[in-house]
Amino acid sequence: MKRFFSSAGLLATVVLMALLALTPAANAQTRKGEPTVRSVTGTVTDASGGAVSGAVVQLKNTKTLQIRSFITKDEGQYYFQGLSPDVDFELHAESKTGNSTTHTLSSFNTDKQALINLKLK
Repeated sequence: MKRFFSSAGLLATVVLMALLALTPAANAQTRKGEPTVRSVTGTVTDASGGAVSGAVVQLKNTKTLQIRSFITKDEGQYYFQGLSPDVDFELHAESKTGNSTTHTLSSFNTDKQALINLKLK
């Protein structure tokens, strides 16, 4: 009888561990099976509309106040990924030639890949 309870306890532990291992994968999906992360991309341009290479784009999580930075590519492009859909983010760009106004990526924006272009003043 002890052997039976010992085996049952072991089986229960293995099943529990398997369920816990699946939990992160389940949490990474919405009810519709879509990922619960999003991204934002865009282009930084100067006052005349030309792409700005080497500008620093900052992304601020308004909940944690964490700031991430991206240095634009040759065509002025930037990209941030792995963003929570439940948080607002503030974006702005800076370079030697000027700064952009701050734009908000709202948690109400349901786009999985948002597009926010930033123009330097």
